Amino acid sequence: MLKYISICVFLPLFAFGQGEGKLWTEIGVKGAVSKKMDWGMEFKNRFDNRGLETFFPQLSIKYKVNKWFKPSIDYRAIVDRKKNGDYSFSNRLNFNATGKFVVNRFSIRGRLRYQYAFERLMSAAYDPEFDQAFRFKPEISYDINNSIFSPVASIEFFYDPSFHAYGRRFTKYRLFLGAELELDSPFDISIGYILDEKIQLPNPKTRHIVSLSVAYKFGKNKKK
Repeated sequence: MLKYISICVFLPLFAFGQGEGKLWTEIGVKGAVSKKMDWGMEFKNRFDNRGLETFFPQLSIKYKVNKWFKPSIDYRAIVDRKKNGDYSFSNRLNFNATGKFVVNRFSIRGRLRYQYAFERLMSAAYDPEFDQAFRFKPEISYDINNSIFSPVASIEFFYDPSFHAYGRRFTKYRLFLGAELELDSPFDISIGYILDEKIQLPNPKTRHIVSLSVAYKFGKNKKK
């Protein structure tokens, strides 16, 4: 397991020398308010070759309508580094509708998100990551029998609904390839590679990202 994690983490870091490599880490805790309602707290850090680029804590509430549909709402405080090296602060709300179906050993998920940012600088250029956007994310995973690894693949599309010069169009896609680790512990762990690319915007950028996520779930002694 350590060998696999080392390859996933360190091999893609060659991109840091080119100025486009990123490392995203996430540490969180989650638990249940009731049988139908869950809560979560996450701390996300994003690093580039200059150090800490973005930091944001997030609070989430999820409600289970039935076994396949779970809407949720997130509050996110965003500290983001500007080009001059200073950090700016903003807030964002995410409204999510998430569905999940299980077919044999496949899990098929879909998430529709509307994000609304406030207290962003009015002079700041539109950024699909932080400003108003609709996001749609289909995802598929496979539970390999007798293996701690469950491969995961997803792609997320960002749509800008606003009426500025470059609005009312898709502005970004984000591809994820990785795996979830099924361990006999209360930890949910995932690791993977993200290809993040802006489209139909001035100065489009492509980013190569290593993603690491660890969450502790209260009241969970063992993964099933």
